[in-house]
Amino acid sequence: MKDKETTIVVIGAGPAGLTAAFELLKQSNGKYHVIVLEALDEYGGISRTVRYHGNRMDLGGHRFFSKDQNVMNWWLDRMPLQGKPSKDDILTNTQKPLFDGGPDPESTDRVMLFRNRISRIYYLRRFFDYPISLKLQTFINMGLKNTILSGFSYFSSIIKKIPEDSLENFYINRFGKKLYAMFFENYTEKVWGRHPSKISADWGAQRVKGLSISKILLDMLSKLLPNSIKAKRAVETSLIEQFWYPKLGPGQLWELVAADIIEMGGTICKNCKVTNLKLINGKIQSLSYLENNMKKELEADLFISSMPLKDLVNGMEGTVPQQIRRIANGLPYRNFITVGLQLSAIRLKNHTKIATPYQRIPDCWIYVQEPDVKMGRIQIFNNWSPYLVKDFENNISLGLEYFCSEGDELWTMPDDQFIQNAIHELVTMDIIDEKDVLDSHIEHVEKAYPAYFDTYQEIDQLITWLNTIDNLYCIGRNGQHRYNNSDHSMATAFEAVKNILNNVNSKENIWQINTEKVYHETAEKQ
Repeated sequence: MKDKETTIVVIGAGPAGLTAAFELLKQSNGKYHVIVLEALDEYGGISRTVRYHGNRMDLGGHRFFSKDQNVMNWWLDRMPLQGKPSKDDILTNTQKPLFDGGPDPESTDRVMLFRNRISRIYYLRRFFDYPISLKLQTFINMGLKNTILSGFSYFSSIIKKIPEDSLENFYINRFGKKLYAMFFENYTEKVWGRHPSKISADWGAQRVKGLSISKILLDMLSKLLPNSIKAKRAVETSLIEQFWYPKLGPGQLWELVAADIIEMGGTICKNCKVTNLKLINGKIQSLSYLENNMKKELEADLFISSMPLKDLVNGMEGTVPQQIRRIANGLPYRNFITVGLQLSAIRLKNHTKIATPYQRIPDCWIYVQEPDVKMGRIQIFNNWSPYLVKDFENNISLGLEYFCSEGDELWTMPDDQFIQNAIHELVTMDIIDEKDVLDSHIEHVEKAYPAYFDTYQEIDQLITWLNTIDNLYCIGRNGQHRYNNSDHSMATAFEAVKNILNNVNSKENIWQINTEKVYHETAEKQ
């Protein structure tokens, strides 16, 4: 394995693929010939940052936080932290960043900003905390009837648990039927295109793990404890209130990593979509890819894949059991569309206690629970980093997020019509006036979210078969068909590289990432 002639091909230049390539080159002192093939013209996968007319758009929003200290250290090695603000100089999401001891963000681009997380739910044309809280304002917004029904429903769920054979039952056991219906049912169906009763409980177990009304109560009470005790308490990741964020968006980090890979002697080929892999005697001998509509073939000793499992198996030329192809073909995905808007004003006012410039709302995300619109979530880029917005002082930059399936009405809608519909939905919800729209842009992302239904229930058979291919390592969100965040995807890369460097044949450790009960997160999507 440590021969200089060993060639390793990495499929995909997202967080998993770039982390694997970087670590292979760094830890082997350049003894491997590492080639990365990326289908797009940009680095970062769904973590890329789109540039348009001087503004930057984060596809989906990526909070940099992990309970995996190795990942945290890796991020800081690439981009130093600007510095946590002092108690008397709190950094709000919309202020120009302050600094105390870290690099001055005005003088350098290679820096992580320390941010406060503020996300809320927009429902009944009112704001609710996200995750839902038990504050007085929550009950006022819900109204007396809904509050009473929610209380009885929650206590009923404590007394009588139901089998967790679906995502619906998973949520009902933790929040009660009424709160589930108000804050989870419609939104989940909007995201996944399936009713929660048709979705595996595995999704909930992975994404919210220990979050429940009782954990929310404990978190609220723990904030009354002395600071010395608060510092030691374990916090549910969905309740984490601070995070890091690259000054110019998450894509900035992966652009820097890609540059480092090239400097260490690695090769990255963009606009190169892998189409086929030649499987002979239990090993991948070569792969084919399209570059500028020309088909090319590349032989290698080892292959690290972050491409969707469905495409990986479908592209295999050789003996693949019919059952395996059936499972791979049945794996479901959801696509993602973001509409970027530049606005001169927004109708929503800041009625929180958080001080912001120009009294703008402080939210990073707004989860749209309104059932009469198809929009799933709104990002306010000003509040992630002021450096994403060309004219921060005068403009408000939004990202309007939609979830769909390949070939459906949303995915096939002409761009102009889609943007106009998105603007109309904002107007309908009393969020903007159409006259205040200055500019717009749209981005489509295929297979953004691997879903947990259909043949997903049989995925263990597919994994077992893939592990018999000696020189193939599957990593990342799509590479494992697992709803990983960036830190999970990076951890799968760490494990794959460790196995390669130490000649470990088993791949069990790679597939074990994000199956444990402790949840690490950069918190990307719902």
